[in-house]
Amino acid sequence: MAPTRPLIRSGFRALLDVEDDIEVVAEAGDGLEGLALAREHLPDIALVDIRMPVVDGIETTRRIAADPELAGVRVVVLTNYGLDEYVFDALRAGAAGFLVKDIVPEDFLHAVRVAARGDALLAPSITRKLIDRYVTQPPPARVRERLAELTNREREAVVLVAGGLTNDEIAARMVISPLTAKTHVNRAMTKLAARDRAQLVVLAYESGLVTPGGSGPA
Repeated sequence: MAPTRPLIRSGFRALLDVEDDIEVVAEAGDGLEGLALAREHLPDIALVDIRMPVVDGIETTRRIAADPELAGVRVVVLTNYGLDEYVFDALRAGAAGFLVKDIVPEDFLHAVRVAARGDALLAPSITRKLIDRYVTQPPPARVRERLAELTNREREAVVLVAGGLTNDEIAARMVISPLTAKTHVNRAMTKLAARDRAQLVVLAYESGLVTPGGSGPA
């Protein structure tokens, strides 16, 4: 965990330490220290401040995502700026999600658990900006090519992931089992070369599969 200000770090740690199902294994004051501690402890989640000294949050995220030994570490980026342009760079670098620092304690704890079970985690203000950004740009050729590889059911699952639904909710919507829903999502991630569900959301908007109204194209 590496928010840069000690007071912020201690506040987050105090919230997490009292939870029976959550353990804080380390905390760092800069990105380089955070990387070293991530390699030492291999946490399930790394809370990373988007603006850190020595190595910033984007580069920290990129190095974690690129390191095979850290494949099990999911990066959740903390930011004061829900509409920060760096959000998109960090998502592309491999961030599993974003939280703004003024999140209420209950939502923060819920978010940590959501990230731990593998669901995408994006604050509503960030999701709104994500939509506005990608619907105004033509999808890159590589994204269109990968999108063509999806089956209809996989495309449907991707749309529902982009809508913020969990695997259980996707299963209910598609009238399939949760295991089948998870399989559709995982296959879509593989075909689209998405590291996790957050990047799957980015690709869904980037490709035009999801529109501002929340539905895919006909």
